Amino acid sequence: MVKSVMVAYALWAVAGPLGLHHIYLGRDSHALLWMLTLGGFGLGWVREATRIPAYVREANEDAQKQRRRSPTAVPPVSPVRFAGQVCVGVYFGAVALIGLRSLSFFYLVVLPLCVGAGVHLVSSVGRQSSDLHKTLTACLVTSPVFYGSALSPLPISLAASVTAAQHRRFKPPHAHGGTQELGPRLYRLGLAWLAFSAPLGYCIFHNTTATLYYLSDCVSALLDMFWFLPWFRGVLEYILLIPYRILCALAGGGYYEETWKKLLEILLKEYTDREKEALQVLSLKSEASLEEITRSYRELAKTWHPDHNPSKEAEATFVKIHEAYEVLLRRHRPDRFR
Repeated sequence: MVKSVMVAYALWAVAGPLGLHHIYLGRDSHALLWMLTLGGFGLGWVREATRIPAYVREANEDAQKQRRRSPTAVPPVSPVRFAGQVCVGVYFGAVALIGLRSLSFFYLVVLPLCVGAGVHLVSSVGRQSSDLHKTLTACLVTSPVFYGSALSPLPISLAASVTAAQHRRFKPPHAHGGTQELGPRLYRLGLAWLAFSAPLGYCIFHNTTATLYYLSDCVSALLDMFWFLPWFRGVLEYILLIPYRILCALAGGGYYEETWKKLLEILLKEYTDREKEALQVLSLKSEASLEEITRSYRELAKTWHPDHNPSKEAEATFVKIHEAYEVLLRRHRPDRFR
């Protein structure tokens, strides 16, 4: 089907940073790049205002006419593409540092593969591509030199970009995305987007959970300071909860609705580091119930109470056990601390 410049411009204006016009033109690698970087960090999307007619012309050319070149022909060097490879490689590496650093062999395997994937994605935009295996090999060889450094994505990306530029080539005719059905193409793009965003989303959610617990502790401590002025404590609590009430109103829910309570339960389900340490002190598993927590606390308290245990570390251990119990009790019975 013949592609229209007007349609391409309309899609570019409406959802250009998400790569919708590239999906229309069959430029799937370019579309994925725009989805993951929001239009090349905005700059690439603006630059395309003058590039769309050329993209449409390429999409409308006959496949045989597109490939009327020597099999050994090499695409010209593009400084813009090289700079994009370096930037996106660093970007992918930064995302990996945020969301995947806890994985084993992160600096030796995971980080270089992520950087290499970003570089190869840019090198595959349009009609040309590069040697993926050699690009990833360059990343794996470079990564041990900068092991453990937060700045390692930059030299790894530079090495990968140089390798990709040296092994650039034109794509074969069958690799043109526009010749394939839209459904499978969208499916592959969706999987690629999910693979990129899932680790980052988990990291943000996990940190948000920890932050909610920290803020909850701070608010509780602040309110407890005014236990002798219950009316003032109630006013202060009302003021602090105004942002939450506004959020409920905007979302169409009431302050006391069960939906919001369930949402908060989901947000606060993950154990914080402090609670994990408390579970270790009481020798409990993460799925321990309130009854199991209380039973373990009582048994350990009897064993380590200074009145029954003459050892030197008894008092310190007893205090640690009591603090761990209070931490876990706050999680299971937050109303006790109000």
